[in-house]
Amino acid sequence: MRVLTDSDVVTVDPEVAVDAARESLRRFARGELAAPPRVSAELGDLDYYYTTGGLPGGVSGFRAYRAGAPAGDQLVALWDASGSLFGIVVGDELGARRTGALGGAAVEAMSNERASTLAVIGTGKQAWTQVWAASAVRSPGLVRIHSRDERNREAFAAEVRDRLGLRVETVASPASAVRDAEVVVLATRSESPVIDSADIAPGAHVTTVGPKGRTRHEMPPELLERAAVVSCDSPPQAAALPDFLADPARLVSLGDVLIGTHPGRENSDQLTVYCSVGLAGSEVLFADRLFGTITG
Repeated sequence: MRVLTDSDVVTVDPEVAVDAARESLRRFARGELAAPPRVSAELGDLDYYYTTGGLPGGVSGFRAYRAGAPAGDQLVALWDASGSLFGIVVGDELGARRTGALGGAAVEAMSNERASTLAVIGTGKQAWTQVWAASAVRSPGLVRIHSRDERNREAFAAEVRDRLGLRVETVASPASAVRDAEVVVLATRSESPVIDSADIAPGAHVTTVGPKGRTRHEMPPELLERAAVVSCDSPPQAAALPDFLADPARLVSLGDVLIGTHPGRENSDQLTVYCSVGLAGSEVLFADRLFGTITG
């Protein structure tokens, strides 16, 4: 049995990660990937969460992580078709990069092909992996970054510039970041909207990674009303979440867009939104790809 840690995961190329995300989304849309909504167990002040998934007759496994203080590492375990446990991934990088890769697949499928300005609200790990993955599917000529802490946004800008080779601009307000941007990423922990809908240009694509409840949301609900398409990596997972911001009946599976059973963007002026909730099983296929890429 092989074990990977964060030091292994950080070496993966974003194109490999996005390709694994595409595979997961397409297989889910075709009914080939089993991906039930996550389950949880309460342990006093800590909550443990579990997601499972896999391919019938192929690789399968689960991810386990806990929420609380401290949150701790995540664990992904993989079994082959014969029932042998063949791999374990420990750490939090795989989950973050899997989420970023799904977001990258959404940017590729939903944004205008010539999108050149990427705006990011937030400077944490989730913000980084979204930019990391988006850089594999688009060639942004400019990345605008905003967060409330000036030191954080300057440090984040330096990381994007040095590691991805992209031109970066830090700005003092969310409005300055998103105005005229073709791709907007919201990756915060804010429980109230961090942008105004009016500041989002027609034709933009918006990804929301943070809170998406009816009473706690980083994205203004008005954006959903404006959007021509509201996509999601796992509509069943969204429907299972209590008090989800968007009407689950309106959510379009991103996988359906990828395989062509549902239209995505149909013209350059349409506004599109992607709600990231976590496609169960995508971490299993991503981890399986990592074992082949890193240790194969």
